[in-house]
Amino acid sequence: GKEITLLMQTLNTLSTSEEKLAALCKKYAELLEEHRNSQKQMKILQKKQSQLVQEKDHLQSEHSKAILARSKLESLCRELQRHNRTLKEEGVQRAREEEEKRKEVTSHFQVTLNDIQLQMEQHNERNSKLRQENMELAERLKKLIEQYELREEHIDKVFKHKELQQQLVDAKLQQAQEMLKEAEERHQREKDFLLKEAVESQRMCELMKQQETHLKQQLALYTEKFEEFQNTLSKSSEVFTTFKQEMEKMTKKIKKLEKETTMYRSRWESSNKALLEMAEEKTLRDKELEGLQVKIQRLEKLCRALQTERNDLNKKVQDLCA
Repeated sequence: GKEITLLMQTLNTLSTSEEKLAALCKKYAELLEEHRNSQKQMKILQKKQSQLVQEKDHLQSEHSKAILARSKLESLCRELQRHNRTLKEEGVQRAREEEEKRKEVTSHFQVTLNDIQLQMEQHNERNSKLRQENMELAERLKKLIEQYELREEHIDKVFKHKELQQQLVDAKLQQAQEMLKEAEERHQREKDFLLKEAVESQRMCELMKQQETHLKQQLALYTEKFEEFQNTLSKSSEVFTTFKQEMEKMTKKIKKLEKETTMYRSRWESSNKALLEMAEEKTLRDKELEGLQVKIQRLEKLCRALQTERNDLNKKVQDLCA
């Protein structure tokens, strides 16, 4: 619990997901190294245990041999007793001699029996020591298994935290994709509107140009008429004044049309500029989306590798427990 709390505090101090992922990978590498060291130590203990078991088997075989020798000695003792009874039946004269021989044989047998009993006591002490060492090794193995279980729980919690981070990244990516899609739709609508407005502006500009041409033609026609009317100016001053007024009106109308043409041209240029900016922004968004997709693919590869490593560790721990 303390290691998880410290790990979470360390991750909270980091700002970006890449740094958090690097910290998790570093922590996982440390745990993996510690697990490997524990496996090495466990192999050494298992080797030592196998040696002790072999030595125990050897001692048990020696103990069996000693028991067999004792049984043989006991059978010999019984044989001697039968022989002694036979000797007692033979006669009283040889009884003393046989008694002395029996005492000698009994003393020798007692010495041999004491030696055998001493060896058996020594073997029993060694067996008790081996039994104690086996119990200690079993306790150590039990502690190692408990440590592996705790580490497995810790690794499961780390993987769950990683899965939550993956879900958060997926949610952020989905949100970014939705925002990008919405921005693309909005840009498409603006692009269509600007294109439509640009086409309309171009059409109005062409129309204004046609009107300007038509007005210039009318102006040329009026100029010709003015030249004709100039010859007859002395005849009708009223007609000249009316024609002059019409000329001024036509000049004002031409100036107004030129202003409108300039205004539509500027609007058309601003529309083209806005379209270029939208295209650049769409290119940048596409690049950001590609970068996010590459990051997601890397995270998925890392998660699959961690999952494979975790399955291997689970299999090894299960084999050790078995």
